[in-house]
Amino acid sequence: QGCVDHPIVLTEAVCNPLYSRQMMSELLFECYQVPKVSYGVDSLYSFYHNRRQNWPCSGLVISSGYQCTHILPVLEGRLDAKSCKRINLGGCQAAVYLQRLLQLKYPGHLAAITLSRVEEILHEHSYIAPDYSEELQKWRCPEYYENNVHKMQLPFSNKLLGSTVASEEKQEKRQQQLRRLQELNARRREEKLQLDQERLDRLLYVQELLEDGQMDQFHKALVELNMDSAEELQSYINKLSLSVEQTKQKILQSEVNIEVDVVDSKPETPDLEPLGSEQSLEDVESINEFEPLFAEEQPEVEKPVAAVQPVFNLAEYHQLFLGTERIRAPEIVFQPSLIGEDQAGIAETMQYVLERYSKEQQAILVQNVFLTGGNTMYPGLKARIQKELLEMRPFQSTFQVHLASSPVLDAWYGARDWALEYMNREEGWISRKDYEEKGGEYLKEHCASNVYVPIRLPKQAPRAAEAPGRGSGAGNAGEQA
Repeated sequence: QGCVDHPIVLTEAVCNPLYSRQMMSELLFECYQVPKVSYGVDSLYSFYHNRRQNWPCSGLVISSGYQCTHILPVLEGRLDAKSCKRINLGGCQAAVYLQRLLQLKYPGHLAAITLSRVEEILHEHSYIAPDYSEELQKWRCPEYYENNVHKMQLPFSNKLLGSTVASEEKQEKRQQQLRRLQELNARRREEKLQLDQERLDRLLYVQELLEDGQMDQFHKALVELNMDSAEELQSYINKLSLSVEQTKQKILQSEVNIEVDVVDSKPETPDLEPLGSEQSLEDVESINEFEPLFAEEQPEVEKPVAAVQPVFNLAEYHQLFLGTERIRAPEIVFQPSLIGEDQAGIAETMQYVLERYSKEQQAILVQNVFLTGGNTMYPGLKARIQKELLEMRPFQSTFQVHLASSPVLDAWYGARDWALEYMNREEGWISRKDYEEKGGEYLKEHCASNVYVPIRLPKQAPRAAEAPGRGSGAGNAGEQA
């Protein structure tokens, strides 16, 4: 009824600008009348959800999502915002890179290699190599390639422009075409019969004028008909009568013979031409319609079906062979230079963050390296992080790497757990009173939230005190001048 009468828990980006939070708080409190709001970081909610009784409250959270990757140090249960780092690479850039690789490899399937299909390939077939250089050397071996290459079948149609259509389907198609032609000729015969019958009636009427002795009207009618004598009139009457009878016979025959054999069908012989153009026009049209049909289709009936089959396997032509692409696409998070990005990878950034702390704090952070986010679901990622830590940590030092139980959904589960635990507390909740007193950018910190850094505006001197100073300064300048 125009309001939301329950508290809201929202996730926001790490080190979210105050202006963004101000706009969201204004929308929730002013438009939806929300009683109280809490803001938190999604990866910290996931860290909160996966904590165990023996886990330390400190750790190094590596969150890799669709657009970017964050490395967040957490000390004594609170985020250290000053040492957070972001890498502008994630699942989106890996999918675009894989799409570009496959389109260059298979230029004939550009339309089929869509971004959604590439994301599916990335999630189902890609993995993180423990050592990228050694893995590439393995792929150079033909046996290793045959054993590890993945084949993906693209959708395709088995029919090549009618070349594999069965002969029975072609026969049925020709039968349908012949029926349509028969119906068209039947209509034309009826129209021609009606026209010939009207002309015959006209000629018989002129002949009756001769029999009745009305010579003037008879000669006038002959002139209109462009005839010279009564014998010519009688000849045209006989030809028209014969044409009318033949047309009637054809109509009766076409009504009886509905089913016609396509192979034995032949174009009808031309009739007599009593009036010149009308009869020949029908015959020419019928021949032009029937002859191409039978002349072109007949050789295809005689050809065996195997002769028009493709010489290559159409299914294999529409297959994608995924070899080194399986490791090249997700590797960009560790080596952004593969796609031309001038950034540090996860290993270098993680080492840079750890070097900002003392040796004791570094030892505490590496005891709980936590991986979350949808882009951390590649097989082999945990082993790769362990290998990178083993190379950068001192000799015989210990560390532990943990993967979220559900990297995609644990942020929501963590927010739910936090909301149930802190529902009746004041910690972490921004009430409407806080919003009205301290502004929309105000944030109450909690274990999974950002650090609140209020805006500090420089104090300005009163205008009354500035005016005399300006006047005296101007006067001194005038005296010196």
